[in-house]
Amino acid sequence: IAPYDGIDTDEIVRSADLALYASKGGGRGQFRFYSSDLHAQAERRRQIEEDLRDALAQDQIYLAYQPVVETKTNKVIALESLMRWEHPELGDISPSIFIPIAEEINLIGALGDWALKTACAAAAQWPGRVRVAVNVSPAQFGNPAFSSVVAQALATSELAPDRLELELTESIFLADDQSNDAMFAALKMLGVRLALDDFGTGYSSLGYLQKAPFDKVKIDQTFITGINEPGNRNAAIIKAIVGLAEGLGMETTAEGIEAHDELDAMRKLNVGSIQGYIY
Repeated sequence: IAPYDGIDTDEIVRSADLALYASKGGGRGQFRFYSSDLHAQAERRRQIEEDLRDALAQDQIYLAYQPVVETKTNKVIALESLMRWEHPELGDISPSIFIPIAEEINLIGALGDWALKTACAAAAQWPGRVRVAVNVSPAQFGNPAFSSVVAQALATSELAPDRLELELTESIFLADDQSNDAMFAALKMLGVRLALDDFGTGYSSLGYLQKAPFDKVKIDQTFITGINEPGNRNAAIIKAIVGLAEGLGMETTAEGIEAHDELDAMRKLNVGSIQGYIY
């Protein structure tokens, strides 16, 4: 609204564009008025986008590891690698902020390949048979050369293939079925493990589990929250997921376990392993 949000045409159009962007980000059927906060947010996003292009080369990106614990024995059986960014000026930037930006500017492939190679190299130094889990973006999975990238990471690190677990989200099934099938076959030929992440929160279909050679199903935290509250139906959902996974020869992992009563509930429901705080 002139003159509050701008005096000339360029300023008004810029302000309206920022309001439109904020409205789209808020979901369907919404509107926004321009405010100075929107301009500040746009400037911050622009800075993040520009700095992200050099963050990897400047060693600002690193991996944190979250334990995956077997519910029956309390033993750590795997560690999930999680990408983190320590910005020299802005401090820690959440993956929920920089990962979508990396996808938009086509950097996710380079970041994902780096994470894969770095995680494999780290896991090769770990004792015993502890596995490492690495998140794979749809853009990576859709790259015909991805299986070669995985093979190179394994060869360079000398990590046993069955100690690498690739975590995929259901969004990969939006792509061409034939290319998916070919990539699944190539990855299984390498001997790596495959996990379906955030099961039940995206484009869920039992047909995916029927066709794709997953070794594990990960139960999203949304099904854990409030599981011990009276009238909560999440336990029934988890019980069904566990039964389905067992019937298909797959393991189960529950994400976001942050209390002992939640752990006890997972044990009663025969969930194979759990993840919680980052150490």
